[in-house]
Amino acid sequence: MIDIKDLRANSEAYIKAAADKRIDVDIPAIIEIDRRVLDAQRKLQDVRTAQNAAGKAIPKLTGAEKDAKIAEMAELKAQGKAASDVLEELEPKLRELLLLVPQPAAPEVPLGADDTENVELRRVGEVPRFDFEPLDHMQLGEKLDIIDMPRGVKLAGSRNYILKGAGCMLHQAVLRLAMDMMVAKGYTPLTVPVLVREEVMYGTGYFPVGRDQAYLAERDELSLVGTAEVPVTALHSDEILEEADLPKRYCALSTCFRREAGAAGKDTYGLYRIHLFDKVEQVVLCRNDVQESIAFHQEILANSEDVLKALKLPYRVVNVCTGDLGQGQVQKFDIETWMPSRAGYGETHSASRFYEFQARRLSLRYRGADGRIRFCHTLNNTVIASPRILIPILELYQNADGSVTVPEVLRPAMGGMERIEPR
Repeated sequence: MIDIKDLRANSEAYIKAAADKRIDVDIPAIIEIDRRVLDAQRKLQDVRTAQNAAGKAIPKLTGAEKDAKIAEMAELKAQGKAASDVLEELEPKLRELLLLVPQPAAPEVPLGADDTENVELRRVGEVPRFDFEPLDHMQLGEKLDIIDMPRGVKLAGSRNYILKGAGCMLHQAVLRLAMDMMVAKGYTPLTVPVLVREEVMYGTGYFPVGRDQAYLAERDELSLVGTAEVPVTALHSDEILEEADLPKRYCALSTCFRREAGAAGKDTYGLYRIHLFDKVEQVVLCRNDVQESIAFHQEILANSEDVLKALKLPYRVVNVCTGDLGQGQVQKFDIETWMPSRAGYGETHSASRFYEFQARRLSLRYRGADGRIRFCHTLNNTVIASPRILIPILELYQNADGSVTVPEVLRPAMGGMERIEPR
């Protein structure tokens, strides 16, 4: 959530942010409702002050003066009721609308309508050339008997799958590699709930804007998370941390659930866009300092790049444009890994910084050395998400005979297996 004081003072910046991020929200209308709320609050305060004064004066008066003051009290009561009615109507509406207001993007974020206008920052690794006709990951998965899409669909409908044998082992090895690397970097590992209260989804900014993407357990007013970012970022909600205890660096492995609403007909083939997957997520909670946030943004981005370098996968980093940026994100870097079957780079990681946006919604604060209470800054990034990352691993490590070489860094977690051979 944004700072209402900043919205009042810099409304044009928020009007521009809504346009740049392609978010349909009427900022002038919100400003007008806020003005009416402030007027009603001031009126109610004035009425209560006058009522207190009149209440003290009445016992000291007699005759006509007392009658006039009693009549004044009745009028004040009516005015107070009118102001209270305005607040009862408008305050919930204002809170609801404020949840829709986007945070302005950082100046270094490129303007653009969608992901086609993201700006490439760098490429790392060489895209391999094959001297044979390569198979895609689904062809390889079926030939190696490690991916079973039909039975996944039978069990749970479209965009579901089964990983079996070496496919399951490869999936788990990738996740273990990511967790081990993050723990080695000093991040605290967590096991967190994936079914959370709806206020946690609101607090992290996934509701109300992204509500249609979530699986809801409506009877219990709970929601399945689309990322461990949600419970990890909310871990210290409604708490006041000490500045000396910051930054908090966390990582968590969780299953993630996404309805992919609105994605009908898009990326329906294979493992790219599916309803559930496992992901190692990294989250940083730090001081309310822009330069510190920017430094941590580069840190979490580098952490993910280190995993891809360990896997020896070619990738590129892009600066995400305004139209592809989420409501609360100040800036986001995507990492896209080369996928031969897509004849290009496919998104595998997203590194985001939010400044106060999530912390305000979560009441996530810290006490500074000067004694002042401030909102934390929050950041997050994918460390690895599987099975999407299996697409480039299978396709880039395939051999002419249909086998797949296991990346060297994953072999210890796969019992020393060097190749996945056709059966």
